Amino acid sequence: MRRAVGDDRGDSMVEFAIATLIMLTAIFGIMDCSRALFVYHFVSYASEEGTRYAVVRGSEFSGTSCSTVSTYSCDATSTNIQSFVRNFSPPGVPSTSVTVTTTWPGTEPNGTNPGSTCSTTASIDGCLIKVQVSVPFQFVLSFLPHTAMTFSATSEAVVEQ
Repeated sequence: MRRAVGDDRGDSMVEFAIATLIMLTAIFGIMDCSRALFVYHFVSYASEEGTRYAVVRGSEFSGTSCSTVSTYSCDATSTNIQSFVRNFSPPGVPSTSVTVTTTWPGTEPNGTNPGSTCSTTASIDGCLIKVQVSVPFQFVLSFLPHTAMTFSATSEAVVEQ
């Protein structure tokens, strides 16, 4: 009995198992947090690209060269902007989970309200357009928060076409 109490065979294996568990937990936690950061950056980039799409393709942007410039429609409508932004969805982010909201605040950059001409379409030069993109995110690991978070970003610019 005395020999079994003083025996330290197997201690290394237990220490290795505990250290490995802690190390793998940290590595997978870093990977899951990196995934969250990736989705956050995607949302930011997608809102900027959606706004750029609308700015460059006001509804006057048309003609024969339009079909060679892009595979998308030339008009900057809410539906076209949504389709354009959803095509940016990286692997692991289903395009159906990407919510794109396009609004025309109805004002010019200097704050004046030109009436209803800026509130419905991106066809008026000098009108503001705002694109908001949001994506729900949930951590995979059990020790991280299990409630779904929503990453969202908004970008606003002046229509130039």
